[in-house]
Amino acid sequence: MLEITDLTKSYGRGPAAHTAIAGVNLSVAQGELVSIVGPSGCGKSTLLRCIAGLVHPTSGRVMLRGVPVDDVPDGLAVVLQDYGRSLYPWLSVRDNVAMPLRRTTRGRAPRRKAADAALAAVGLPDAGDKYQWQLSGGMQQRVAIARALACEPLLLLMDEPFGSVDAQTREDLEDLVLGIRRERDITILVVTHDIDESVYLGDRVIVLTAGPGRVRADLPVNLPAPRGQIETKELAEFVRLRTEVSRLVRSRDEREGVGQTTTAAADAHGPGPEVPASRQ
Repeated sequence: MLEITDLTKSYGRGPAAHTAIAGVNLSVAQGELVSIVGPSGCGKSTLLRCIAGLVHPTSGRVMLRGVPVDDVPDGLAVVLQDYGRSLYPWLSVRDNVAMPLRRTTRGRAPRRKAADAALAAVGLPDAGDKYQWQLSGGMQQRVAIARALACEPLLLLMDEPFGSVDAQTREDLEDLVLGIRRERDITILVVTHDIDESVYLGDRVIVLTAGPGRVRADLPVNLPAPRGQIETKELAEFVRLRTEVSRLVRSRDEREGVGQTTTAAADAHGPGPEVPASRQ
């Protein structure tokens, strides 16, 4: 589905140049949900922007379904953290969700129908005629997710999507994403600073080093499905994984665990329960 090879991105030139990511290699299969974590400033958002075709890498390549990503590809949608600034306050919720469909769908009626279906999928079936300022923060982020779903993406990129909401709303939105993934079999990449979230959501957790970001560890998450906020987080395997991810993120010694974390974890703790790739 997605192949990233030796990806490097630098900003500026000469002595003032800043390298955000360096030599990143990553493969993501169809239907996977992959979490990306790392220290602040490690280039997580830059990596996502390169995948989305919003910035061009300095070297390396991104391949989506076997095609090089040189611009924003079809079949891709992005959800950002700052939902308030990504929605147009003068448009209704329905028109906000339908806006991207102007590129692909002729006729206002089909666009409205698709927007209403997307709103229903995120639990807002009656919000179409409302405006952004009439909604809570969590509801606004649901609208942003609905706008992404309306395009029926094959790949959904989420950059700190729940960082601006309260803890309870965050948990609700995490479960919403798991439900959407289960029902639609969308491939999802989630950048997050929240270690518990990375483990709870992901089939795998990719840990980046401090900047310039490199892949430090690729940890499989073998937790049973369906997942629940209380039941899953009480499991010994969840506690072990979130502790391992925390250790990797906090440690400054990049040699520790590089290329060994996944194998060592599997050898020490066994393969864990099987989780089908298309289910969460």
